[in-house]
Amino acid sequence: MAKPDPALLNPAHYPYSCVIEPRFGDLDVNNHINNVALVGLIEEGRVRFHYHTGYAGAKGSATSMAVSLSVEYLGQGYYPDPVTIHCATSRIGRTSHEIAHLVRQGDRVIAFARATIVCVAEGKPVPLPAAYLERVKPWML
Repeated sequence: MAKPDPALLNPAHYPYSCVIEPRFGDLDVNNHINNVALVGLIEEGRVRFHYHTGYAGAKGSATSMAVSLSVEYLGQGYYPDPVTIHCATSRIGRTSHEIAHLVRQGDRVIAFARATIVCVAEGKPVPLPAAYLERVKPWML
């Protein structure tokens, strides 16, 4: 996969960010944040984003599932420095939406990720809730 568009690496384009502290157990044998552990940090940032934007409470009886995640590892992360996860909704579909994630440690970009999230009820995709569609505009990339 090619490197993301440089505009996607600018934290000013993201309406939400949170700081997450890596754990010692997130390190690999080279003392870097392990790639799998970094995916967990990205997931934590996305879940916080969903709670902050109201998506988590707007689904009613529906739930959501991550059906796709792509990660571009662009730098190395180190313990114990905090990681900042920047998030924005980058695409809205009928039953799904896409979240762009920019992961930084200090002034360095260490990863870029995209996740596709599908709204699900009774094991099948369902349209995104109207309440979410009303709230999402300020959270777009």
